[in-house]
Formats: sequence, C-alpha cells, structure tokens
Amino acid sequence: MQHTSTTSTTTTQKTRLPLAGETRSIKTDVDIEAELRAFEEAERERLGLKAERRQWVDNMLKPKMTKKERENVTLLISGLTAAQDFLCEGALKGLGYNVHYFGMSDNAGLQTGKEFGNRGQCNPTYFTVGGLVKYLIDLRDKQGMSTEDIIKNYVFLTAGACGPCRFGMYVTEYRKALRDAGFDGFRVMLFQQTGGLSQATGDDVGLEMNPAFFIAIIKAIVCGDTLNALGYRIRPYEVEPGATNRAMESAKRILYKALYEQTNVFKALYEARKEFEGVRVDKLRPKAKTSIIGEFWAMTTEGDGNYALQKFLESEGGENDIQLTTAWLLYNIWECARDTRERRDLRGADEGNYGLASLDEFGVAKRLATMRLAEGALRVGFQAFALPLGLFDYHLPDMELVAEVAKDYYSNDLRGGEGHMEVGKLIVNAVKSKAHLTVSVKPFGCMPSSGVSDGVQSLITARYPGTIFCAVETSGDGATNFYSRIQMYMFKARILAEQELTRAYEEAGVTEAEVRAFLARNPKYASPLHHAPHRVAGSAANLVYEVAPLIKQTAAERAVGKARAAAGALRDAVKAAPAKAKAAKEFLTDPETLARAREDVALIRDIVGGKAAERFSPLVKRLAGKAYFENNPEVRHVSHGANSVEPIAAE
Repeated sequence: MQHTSTTSTTTTQKTRLPLAGETRSIKTDVDIEAELRAFEEAERERLGLKAERRQWVDNMLKPKMTKKERENVTLLISGLTAAQDFLCEGALKGLGYNVHYFGMSDNAGLQTGKEFGNRGQCNPTYFTVGGLVKYLIDLRDKQGMSTEDIIKNYVFLTAGACGPCRFGMYVTEYRKALRDAGFDGFRVMLFQQTGGLSQATGDDVGLEMNPAFFIAIIKAIVCGDTLNALGYRIRPYEVEPGATNRAMESAKRILYKALYEQTNVFKALYEARKEFEGVRVDKLRPKAKTSIIGEFWAMTTEGDGNYALQKFLESEGGENDIQLTTAWLLYNIWECARDTRERRDLRGADEGNYGLASLDEFGVAKRLATMRLAEGALRVGFQAFALPLGLFDYHLPDMELVAEVAKDYYSNDLRGGEGHMEVGKLIVNAVKSKAHLTVSVKPFGCMPSSGVSDGVQSLITARYPGTIFCAVETSGDGATNFYSRIQMYMFKARILAEQELTRAYEEAGVTEAEVRAFLARNPKYASPLHHAPHRVAGSAANLVYEVAPLIKQTAAERAVGKARAAAGALRDAVKAAPAKAKAAKEFLTDPETLARAREDVALIRDIVGGKAAERFSPLVKRLAGKAYFENNPEVRHVSHGANSVEPIAAE
C-alpha cells in the first residue's frame, strides 16, 4: 500500500509541485529545474498558450476618412457639457456630416473603461474611453450590428493636448481598450493641437476643416455656454421644480434647429429667451454662491464623472458659478500672447518646435496684434450671443488680472491643468466677493490640479482669512466621502449667505415684506432674466441693495440724488483732469504704446488687403480644437499628414 502511494506521487509531479507542509515521500534525486519546466509546459497547455503568439502592432497611427466614406460614416462625439455636445451635433449635421452624440459617460462606462483599460489611469480617461467602448459594445450585442460594420461605419472624433498627465501617453488607451473589446482597427481621429485640426490634405479628405466647419463649431460652443450660464443662474430660484430644465430642453431644440438649418442663430436665441421668461422665480432666497474650478473635464462634465456635482450643490442650497469654455479660449489667447512676448527677443535663435525663428521682422508684432484683436472679438462675440438669450450683466474673466494676482504664488509659466488660473480665480473670488464658496474638483491623482488645490491654495486661504475653499477628488466610486466633504463646507457657505442677506436688509433700511411688495408691483425686477448689479456675493442680497433706494425714495428724490451724484462725479473729473492729461501724454508717447499702435495698423492693413483668412485661420483652428475636441487633456496628439498648420504662438 505504501509503495502504491509513492508511485502515484511520482507520477503526478509532472503536473504540479509538492505543496508546503504536504506529507509524502519524495526522491532525493529529483531535478527541480526539470520539474519546474514540466509544470510550466503543463500550465501553458492548459491555458492555451502553447501556440506561437504574434506581437500586436498599432496600425492605426494615421487613421483617415475619405470623401467616399462620408455618406456612410457616422462621427461619434462626446466630452463637453450636454448642451454643447447636443448643439455641436446639430451644427455638424447642418454641414452634411452624419454625427451622433452618444451621451455623457456614466458609471457603466466607467466600469467598461476599467475592464478594458490599463490600471492606474485617472477617471476622465476611464469615463471617456469606457463610454466609447460601451457604446460600441451595445451596437454589437444589443442592436446586432457586426463588428466589421461598426469599424467601417463609425469614427470617434476627439483631440489631444500637450498636458503633463501620465506624460501624455493616453493616446494608446483608446486603441488598447478597443482592441481588447474586439474592435481592433476602429478609427479614433485625434488631431494635433499645435498644428490645428488638420488631417491628410488632398481631394479625397472626408473631414473638411474649412471656415464653415469652425464657424459652426464655435457657434454651437458659445450657444451652449450661454445656455448653461443662464440655466445655472435661474434654477436655484425656480418656484416650480424642474421648470428651468424644461425651458433648457426647449431652448436647446430651438437652437439645434437653427444650427442644423443654418438659419439666423441670433433670432433663435431670442426665441429661446422666451422659454426662460416663463419660469417663475423667488429671487429673495438666500443661496450660497459657489464657484466651481479645477481640472477642466472634472469641472465641466455634468454626470457621474463628477458625481453630478452641479446638481448636488444646488440641492444643498447653492447657486453655481460655472467656468465657461469661452473663458478657456480667453486663456488660450492669453497663453499665446504671453509666450510670444516672453520669447520675442529670441526670434533669430529660437528654432524650437514652438519658436519664433520663422517669423520675419514684423511677425512677432503682428502676432501680438492678432491676439489683442482676437480677445476683443471673442468678448464682443460672446455678448452678442448672451444678450439675445437674456444673459445680462455676465462678465468674462480678465485674464491679465487673474495672472497678475496669481503670479506671486504660482508661476504664470506652469501650464499643467489650468495653470495659474485656479490660484487666480480663488484670489479674485475672495477679494472681489465673487463667491461664498470655491470648490476645486479634480480626478483622483491629478498631479497638476492636486499640486495647486492641496498645496498652494492652503497658503491662499491663510493669506485671505474668511475664504471658504473646498478641494475634492473624484475616483468614480467614492461618492459618499465626496458628498460629505462638500456638505461640511456648504453648511458654512449657507450661513454666510444668510448673514449677508440679513445685513443687506439692515444696511438698506428695508424689510423682506417691503421688498416682496415692491417686486410684486414691479415684475421687471422679479423676472428670471433680471440680474442685480454686483456688490456682494449673494444674488438675493444684491437685489435688496438694488431695489432698496426705489422703495425708500420718491421719484423726485431719486432724480435729485442722481443729479448730485453726477455733479460730484463732474467735480472729481475736473480735479483729476490735469493728472489724467499728464498720464495720457506719457502713455501716448511711450515707445511701447507706439510699437503696439504700429502693430495694430499693420494688422488692419493685412485685413483690408484681403489677408484676413490667412491671418486668422491658424488661430480659429486652434481655438476650435481646444473648445470642442479637447475633452481629454491627457491624450497626446497624433499628426495627420506632413502639411501641418504653422503654430500661432510659442507655447
């Protein structure tokens, strides 16, 4: 019996090694190396690894779409706010493209991203990659479409940036996840930010990056910005829950139709305005004004990617002050201008990829003039969209001010994430009473934003006492901790808003009943579109300060007060006239002013001479790329074709 047991043990050693503590007799002359090799061979056989494996090669480095494919290929888009993606779909469809916005990534997309993506990515990557893969899986498994047809008839349109996240290596994440999910060869068209949105040139290009394309995209983005800003301004004060969301959906359909049919978008904005005018509001509710800043994707997405942060803040008694894509464009223009100024003295020797060596004697001057004109045009253009919609008294940030207040705490030359803007925005919020609470949201492990919000901002809050600042991270599965942390800070902010409103009543010498009676008699001030001039952070307190003089004084008294104020302003102007005249003379004779004037004249001469398209095409392409396609700052660019557009600034 003992001999049989020994023989059995010797036989099975070909497929497994003795376990620790196992009681059995083993020959002392066993070749351990041979046994290990035998065990490895057996396991390879069992796992199906005996066959020769071919190394996977990424053959999708330069995907493209031809004109023949244009009628059959659907461009998939996603990545900005729901309103902007929806309107971009309409704008591109109006140009003849088949476009489909497949929705904002949810937690199911997150799980798909984690299943097919590499470990250790940040959740914007998991959400965006996973959302795409999940949509394709649903096409295959739920709608019965073959994998070959999906690969042939769909293209995902996005772009990369040169952010530092994971050293910009996420471009392969899309391909890796798509390959592992069974969609090897699916086209993800990534465009190079510094080279504009360009693919292979020629007559067979299916995605034409012409002026009409960029104008349509920018219209959709700015329309979405104004809709979002107005919606977040009205929603906290609505009397009937859900009324603002219904108005938002109706307004989006009106604008979608105008963009698709390429009709007058300003008329459509005015029609959309009527939808919001029907929302009944109570503007005297004390709401904590909450400024949302942080990593671009985390602060702009509106779904599971940031635990529906905006909706949660409103449920906790907040009024959201969101960051618009248009403001990001202003930051891009500021970057171009600053970098060009910083490197202008190196023009002859600066031969780097983003250098100025290729510019002629007046090239730098013209570029700076272009930046000034572009900033002015963007600001005026935004107001041209905002006013017909009813978004009154909305001020885009002053990028020079933000940079100036931040430079002592965070270098203006560090561009990871939002660069110095996170620091500058918090300081401006504190000094100018722009918000009761500032929330910085970023993905778990986001190095640029974490370095600011968890490091530099602690110094800012110490330097500016009374500032309420909350830094939170999103990982996709930590909603409870996320919400509880925000609730602690929202409690403080709500108390601050209530105290501010009480102080406004006392300082203005009116009661809540008097103000409500006045609003009932003067519905203009109770309109959902009315926005009181800024004095303090809270909208309700600002309204009290605005209407109190109208309640306490007669029309004659108000007229006398205005006349006295005008007279006082005139006296002050007369007294200050000599000093101002001297300062004006110094400004006009300053060499830098004269140089800037010559730059502007040269730019205008080019425009009058018919060179406007040549001058502004690189800028428009760059801005449109950042605004619409830059939904993954971690993704590295892929250049399509040898003919790339010249960069417009030294970055």
